[in-house]
Amino acid sequence: MKPETLGILGLGALGGSIARQASRAGVSRIVGCAHSTRDGVAAARAGAVTEIAHDPQGVVRAADLVVMATPPATTLGLLEERAEPLRRREVYCTDVTRVKTPVVQLAERLELQPWFAGSHPLVDLTGRGFGAADPDVLEGALVYVTPLMGGDAARAEVADFWQRVIGAAPVTLSAERHDALLAWTSQLPRAVASALARVLAEKGPDGVTYGRSALEETRLATENPAAWADLFLMGRQGLLEALDAMEDGCALESPSEVRSPHSMHAPRRRRCVSWEPRWVRCGPVQASLSPANAGLAPKARSTAATRARRRGSCWGRWRGSRSGRASRATPHSGGVPCGG
Repeated sequence: MKPETLGILGLGALGGSIARQASRAGVSRIVGCAHSTRDGVAAARAGAVTEIAHDPQGVVRAADLVVMATPPATTLGLLEERAEPLRRREVYCTDVTRVKTPVVQLAERLELQPWFAGSHPLVDLTGRGFGAADPDVLEGALVYVTPLMGGDAARAEVADFWQRVIGAAPVTLSAERHDALLAWTSQLPRAVASALARVLAEKGPDGVTYGRSALEETRLATENPAAWADLFLMGRQGLLEALDAMEDGCALESPSEVRSPHSMHAPRRRRCVSWEPRWVRCGPVQASLSPANAGLAPKARSTAATRARRRGSCWGRWRGSRSGRASRATPHSGGVPCGG
């Protein structure tokens, strides 16, 4: 649908982008409500909205379609507060949060099936507030549309809005499937980046200057931590499953398990990496694969590994359990981290 009056709750980076794109598409009346007076004034000056409402009630009262461009917790509160006027005025409504199951379940309990469908535009906006709005990122962007049970009419109208007005590419899937996908593709990378940033800040060596790898791997941790904390909590089931799988993947088998064409020995099973929260332990088999020994014959490499083990070097120092999966409750302070 192309609404005569579009209402937008939240004029930050994403809400502002939607408002500007709708204005480009010729929506004649756009009523916005901003948490920040600064964002509201900026949106009005930029021509992204035609009116600024003082509260969400003013937006719902005026609009044919309402977009809730607010954080997850705020969105849930707005749905509960505005469910009755949405039903009474038969106003279509959607949200843009990154977690869908709690929103869709609440909307179903509020009996908004004819009027509400969830949305999630997959766009990458850097920065916060209306100043970070960029309508160009919405052109051709994938938008997940998550309908309510029995809400096909609302799903069709919301999907048509994204396609006709915003110029995006809507795809329909269930809220549960959406959250399972996003746990792997969005939440897991950010959770790992946040954990790495915290470890480097709290346990890293003093006075060190981190290189490009560390900076790139922790960049995601700087993106609105408070909002992501809400997303982690609301989508915790899928995120925990992804984290468990990642932890299992960190318990790697040694390269000697795979018969190397350069090896004269049968493969020996030995864990070379043991997942623990604060360090990684490497076995002597990696000494034979280190760059310094790469050009040696198999027997010479084996000898080098033995010498490394006797010296107690990074490659040969083993402490604690050799089962490949040590207790996470009692980290060993003497573990030797391997570089790389």
